[in-house]
Amino acid sequence: MSAKKHIAILGSTGSIGTQALDVIRANTDKFEVEVLTAMNNSELLIKQAIEFKPNTVVITNESLYDEVFNELDGHDIKVYAGANALNSVVQMEDIDIVLTALVGYAGLKPTISAIESGKSIALANKETLVVAGELITTLAQQKAVNIYPVDSEHSAIFQCLVGEFHNPIEKIILTASGGPFRCRDRESLIGVKKEQALKHPNWDMGAKITIDSASLMNKGLEVIEAKWLFNLRMDQIEVIVHPQSIIHSMVQFEDGSIKAQMGLPDMKLPIQFALSYPDRMKSDFPRFNFIDYPELTFEQPDVETFRNLSLAFESMKQGGNMPCILNAANEVAVAKFLKDEIGFLEMSDLIEHCLAKTSFIKKPTYEDYVMSDTETRELANAYKI
Repeated sequence: MSAKKHIAILGSTGSIGTQALDVIRANTDKFEVEVLTAMNNSELLIKQAIEFKPNTVVITNESLYDEVFNELDGHDIKVYAGANALNSVVQMEDIDIVLTALVGYAGLKPTISAIESGKSIALANKETLVVAGELITTLAQQKAVNIYPVDSEHSAIFQCLVGEFHNPIEKIILTASGGPFRCRDRESLIGVKKEQALKHPNWDMGAKITIDSASLMNKGLEVIEAKWLFNLRMDQIEVIVHPQSIIHSMVQFEDGSIKAQMGLPDMKLPIQFALSYPDRMKSDFPRFNFIDYPELTFEQPDVETFRNLSLAFESMKQGGNMPCILNAANEVAVAKFLKDEIGFLEMSDLIEHCLAKTSFIKKPTYEDYVMSDTETRELANAYKI
């Protein structure tokens, strides 16, 4: 890498955003922060802006604009507010790469806007491809935009494919930790609380993705994301539970050879790889030692207990706007679970209900995705267990 890359981080106060800033902090000769954005965490956004001195910050919650503006007054930093501001700032001329670290459906529109402006995308917002994978990948091809995956599993696949793009994939193998409830049966999960579900055994993540991991919906969303990122058929995607989270995913080629990407669970590595590609930059991340892990084990996922994975595969099979419906229903279900309004297993019931009742559209446009998301959320919020 010669010239500095100018980075926009959408969701800089979240788990991925803060770790991305750790990477940038350690490599100020390689990266420069151009844009920082946050939804509600104005206090941390202000601290980040004062440290990294971006050109622009956006606070999506418009009621917090005055606070952010007043605190940054005199720091030569532009301050904007509202969701529409996100769609505008990603088009700034000086931005080289946009790290989309927003949570959920909120990442779709600004990602589209960034692609339309020809910006490279470091994608940590899997829901963008879940909701509108065909639209996003088609647009990226039209605009000659590269999408670099940040999810550890998809980064692993991407790393395994470097130098192999001319060789057809037989299948990919997405690994899953199994979450905090691995090996539990349905009966034992009836009364689990959010505090238990939020205790992931290997990864330190935000609340929404941690709950998704516990229910295996995160793996279901990753399956759909992988289909679009790597142009795969449904039968080319396999999920295997790997409790140690050392093998982050694998690719099997047509000759039967399998490549795996391995390392300690640390999101900073895939973040750095996405931002620095095609270079591998030196880091001080902790190193994996085989002696510390004398056994790496593997299991089939229990899709009868953790039905969300099956629902994700089914929505991918049906296509159209079904993955969009799946995502919207899941976002509402997780929010309800975190507010103690529904039980852990009831999240799957709510999602299944929405998949059955929301209008199916075989060839959706962007407007159809917006409509499907709205319709599904209304149906999910009205659902009574």
